[in-house]
Amino acid sequence: MPWRIAVATLGSYGQIANGMFAFQRSLLYQVGSDVPDLARAGIEGFRAVTVKTPDKLALISWYRPAAPGMATLLVTHGNAGHIGHRVGKLAAFADEGYGLFLVGYRGFGGNPGSPSEDGLYIDGRAGLAWLDRNGVPAEQVVAYGESLGIAVAIEIASAAPVAAVVLESPYTSLADVASSYCWYMPFAASLVTDRFEARKIIGKVEAPVLLLHGKRDTIIPARQAEELFAAANEPRELQIIPQAGHMDLYEHGAAGIVKAFLAEQLKPAKGR
Repeated sequence: MPWRIAVATLGSYGQIANGMFAFQRSLLYQVGSDVPDLARAGIEGFRAVTVKTPDKLALISWYRPAAPGMATLLVTHGNAGHIGHRVGKLAAFADEGYGLFLVGYRGFGGNPGSPSEDGLYIDGRAGLAWLDRNGVPAEQVVAYGESLGIAVAIEIASAAPVAAVVLESPYTSLADVASSYCWYMPFAASLVTDRFEARKIIGKVEAPVLLLHGKRDTIIPARQAEELFAAANEPRELQIIPQAGHMDLYEHGAAGIVKAFLAEQLKPAKGR
């Protein structure tokens, strides 16, 4: 009978919704069990440092000092893997003399704690504070966010006078991503608790912003990068790479785009 089919369908939707709500953090934060190995970093000068957060966690991050007069990229990564998985694409910046600080999140890569939106914000700010205590003020820091981490980078830059912001595969909010990705569930956005409202906070950022996205991204639509760009202050730049998807921007010239942007925007930092 049609009504029985309808009831069964609604019941299935209810089970899916309950499952998504109950387990969303385990679905979102794919922490894994792998621990980053500094010996395999492949870039000379990296060292592991311990960052202590205000809520008393001791998190392992990786740091490589900048050459004289060069800025340091504070990198907040995406929702899967750990800091060791990002080293390969960042080698191009190390070669230019940029410093690198890879934020180790709570719960990721063997670090203590459990990830959450507020927790990742705390971790990002703690990384910036560690740099400041060790001679790298915010004015010499580039907040570099990747995928999920773009909201962390924006949050950092909204409260500190960083030199620039780079957003790789950005989104407007995690609720918007859920609505797009789970298009068959019109209520998906309402289930999201860790919302990462990037669009709402980017207007507080006064530093130059580069947004970098792949036209073929099937996880975060390129239109969300365009909407986030529209909400950002000048100076701002949007680069949508036609051949790139979500994970392969650096296979399609992203390093050159980012380096050109930083070279233009950080001219005053040279020669400090």
